[in-house]
Amino acid sequence: MDIASLRKPELTRRDFMKVAGMTAAYFGISQALTPQIVQALENNAGKAAVIWLEGQSCTGCTESFLNNLEPSATSILLDTISLRYHETAMAASGHQAEAALQATIAEGGYVLVIEGSIPLAEDGAFCTVAGKPFTEIVRETAKNAAAIICVGACATYGGIPRSGPTDAVGYLFRGKELHHYFDDVGAKPVINLPTCPLHNERLTATIVHYLTFGTVPELDQYNRPYAFYGKIQHDNCTRRGNYDTGRFVTDFGNPDQHGFCLILKGCKGPVAKQDCWDRKWNNRGNYCIDAGHPCVACSNPEFYEDTSPLYAHNYDFGLPPL
Repeated sequence: MDIASLRKPELTRRDFMKVAGMTAAYFGISQALTPQIVQALENNAGKAAVIWLEGQSCTGCTESFLNNLEPSATSILLDTISLRYHETAMAASGHQAEAALQATIAEGGYVLVIEGSIPLAEDGAFCTVAGKPFTEIVRETAKNAAAIICVGACATYGGIPRSGPTDAVGYLFRGKELHHYFDDVGAKPVINLPTCPLHNERLTATIVHYLTFGTVPELDQYNRPYAFYGKIQHDNCTRRGNYDTGRFVTDFGNPDQHGFCLILKGCKGPVAKQDCWDRKWNNRGNYCIDAGHPCVACSNPEFYEDTSPLYAHNYDFGLPPL
């Protein structure tokens, strides 16, 4: 299936207004600027190029983004932004795909989206695309990019592959530490959008913000937008009342413990910075904790290596007095 088969016939005026209003709300921008955002979307239609690279990943971030429904993320990419290269979603392959990539790099000024971690071990040999190490591809595409958006836990901080033998890193960070591997590329605006997988709304709003204002949103020390990663899961959890009253899940199979706090089953909510509790996945249908799964703090730089084992109460959060 190619990306064209997933698109709506066109991005309607109603869709423009939805995306503009969503962006303003997420970043705390006055709704009075919604017309300015709409105008930016219309002016940039078909002009702002995007290169989407995939390194060490499960393609989950691509799947999450393509599943956006209201409005269709693919319509946004096709009608607002020119998606020039995406190994999973593009129709072209082989020499045609690589020709499109090289032409866009030569043109410059594009938004570079990186999905998946970047393995540095063995000179990048653990991940090669079209005969090139992924490290080389990232460096080549980053040099002419106007901005870089790293999506998912892997591309931002290394994610699950960081715990393996490939010395997997994000574009800027190895866990919490800056690694400086791509410093020779030059200073670029870099936005990290972690969680496993990416939430499609965060990427859509970030791209629209950049197209509208030409700047990145306010970021924290790990290059995460405060708008999405400025709040603690535990403080906004639907199960917080059960935590405060000392009702904890000790047996997943016990129906009497349905809805109880998941701290003793490894929930990392007290350290997890994200807005999953509000944003939810699958067209705002559900998210981990509402589905009975503890938060694994996949929005944090220390995921996964320093937050595993996932189902163990291995953080000294302390429990409320009973």
